[in-house]
Amino acid sequence: MGAGQSWSRPARRSRPMRTGLAFAGFGVALCCVGVAGLAAWNLQTVRQAAGPIRETADGFFSEVTLGDSDRAYERLCEDARSRWSAVGFTSWVRTPPMVTDYEITDVSVATRGGRPQGTVTVKVTRDGGLSEERRLPVVREGGDWRVCGDPF
Repeated sequence: MGAGQSWSRPARRSRPMRTGLAFAGFGVALCCVGVAGLAAWNLQTVRQAAGPIRETADGFFSEVTLGDSDRAYERLCEDARSRWSAVGFTSWVRTPPMVTDYEITDVSVATRGGRPQGTVTVKVTRDGGLSEERRLPVVREGGDWRVCGDPF
C-alpha cells in the first residue's frame, strides 16, 4: 500500500465584513450601556437632591416667618450674601408686609454642567393675608445647599 496523502482542510475565506460588523455591534452596545449608566447616575443625583433642597427652603422660610433673620441669612449663598449685608437683609425681612406663612408647592431639580440645582416654588403669605408665589433658586455650595437669589 502506498503512503497516502495526509488530509488538510481547505483554506477558509476571510470575512472582514462580518468581523467589522461584530466590532461595530459591540461598540454600539457599549455606548448604549454607557448612556444608560449616565442617565441612571443623573436620575439618582436629581432624586437625592430633592429632599435636601426642600429642607433648605423650608428651614429658610421657617426662620423668616419666626423673625430669625440671622439664621436665615446664614442659609443664603455666597452670591446673595455679597449683595446683602446681614443688617440689610434683616431690615428687608422686617419691612412690612412681613412674611407670616408659607407653603412649598413644588421642588424641581435639574443638572447644569453635571451639578444639581434646584428651584423651589413657594406660596408666601404676608401680613394682611396677601399671598404670592415665589420661585426660590437653591444651589450646592461648599457641601451644603444654599438659597440663592432674592427670595422675596
